[in-house]
Amino acid sequence: MKSTFSLNIYGLIFAIMVFMAALTYLLPAGQYDTIEKDGRTYTVAGSYHRVDSNPQGIGAILTAPAKGFGDCADIIVFIFITGAVFTILERTGTVNAFIIGTSYLFSTREKLKKFFIPVSMLLFSLGGAVFGMEEETLIFIPLFIPLALSLGYDTVVGVSIPFLGAWVGFGSAFMNPFTVGISQGIAQLPLYSGMGYRLAVWGICTATVIGFVMWYGEKVRKNPSSSLTYQEDRARLRELNLNGFQKPEFKKSHWWIAAIFALGMGILVFGVAKLGWFIIEISGLFLGVGLICAVIGRLKLNQTTDAIIDGARSMVSVAVMLALARAIVVIASQGRILDTVLYAIAQTIGNLHPLLAAEGMFWAHSFLNFFIASGSGQAVLTMPVMIPLSDLIGVSPQLSILAYQFGEGWTNAIIPTAPVTMAAIGMAGIPWLRWAKWNWPLQVILAVLSMLLLIPAYLMHW
Repeated sequence: MKSTFSLNIYGLIFAIMVFMAALTYLLPAGQYDTIEKDGRTYTVAGSYHRVDSNPQGIGAILTAPAKGFGDCADIIVFIFITGAVFTILERTGTVNAFIIGTSYLFSTREKLKKFFIPVSMLLFSLGGAVFGMEEETLIFIPLFIPLALSLGYDTVVGVSIPFLGAWVGFGSAFMNPFTVGISQGIAQLPLYSGMGYRLAVWGICTATVIGFVMWYGEKVRKNPSSSLTYQEDRARLRELNLNGFQKPEFKKSHWWIAAIFALGMGILVFGVAKLGWFIIEISGLFLGVGLICAVIGRLKLNQTTDAIIDGARSMVSVAVMLALARAIVVIASQGRILDTVLYAIAQTIGNLHPLLAAEGMFWAHSFLNFFIASGSGQAVLTMPVMIPLSDLIGVSPQLSILAYQFGEGWTNAIIPTAPVTMAAIGMAGIPWLRWAKWNWPLQVILAVLSMLLLIPAYLMHW
């Protein structure tokens, strides 16, 4: 019998940890000076200097996952709460009623079905572009997977609608405070300046990603066996027992729960956009919504606590994956090689023609994103170095920021060190290697598109 190759994501991440530890013995250690401002730590341009090396041995490798868990604790808690709250909603019957209702609507009005993917993804893309929606998409994944299945799509489409929708908005944002806002502040540009070209870029990139997901979704609808998750989805459909043509039966409690959930999402948007909420505040809000829904759904105390425990338990494998992924960054940081890599990249880019330098910045940020899969984190580390460099070589600050957005944004959907990505596919039960193989063509398309979009920005001195 012929054996088939199966990549274990935990083994892969651990192997990368070991490789990163080996690099701390090979690369020289160095650091930039930093300053504290507005609660963030910024790199000081031109301050790179060599420091004593700190090679990471076996002890560091074994303790890195625990440190990684601590660094990702807020996201991990958020994932546990997400699993818990959606289990509560499922046991009130509201999720099933909503899915059947939506499926019934689209199944009886075939002309509407073609708008399901583009309209949904456009809304999530706006969330990413305007207020930096990213981790928040994890809330919607347990809802969109069964909804996509009920409409003849698959788990990949269910994940892609919220996750890739917000992701493309985040990467091509015109207002995202975590990327555009911080970077323009570092460059001392008017906040959200250059809006015209940024809106055009966002529209082009969003349309491209929506088109890719629609193409794949239609292929799956016509030939279900072509799905990336065909076998798993057959089992999911049996468990869900959904019928797209079944007329929904909504109870009053379902409508009240749906209204509370919608109100909670409205409060979330306001809290993030106006009050500066992040994971902890969002976790508290979502837990509060879940508990109110449990009361409205007349779940007993034991039923509610069982739902919370069962939902959190379903997310344990995702939490372990995140801790291991973060451990890679822990080792690189403790080994003092991250700033050395940034310094070497900056020196190389500085010798290129301005347009090639802008393209080089895009690729440099794509590479650095493996170590710093955070929009704001990469901005405060790299932009204080890249902005002065761009002034010296004739690249406008706006162009430098756009190159950073593309580089930081696109690879987040595929690298195993991106916490939200690993959480999203972990919640969906999609192996990383399978997801990466499917996502790779989209990465190539966006890389080419990004390089093309940088050209007119340079030529018109944007």
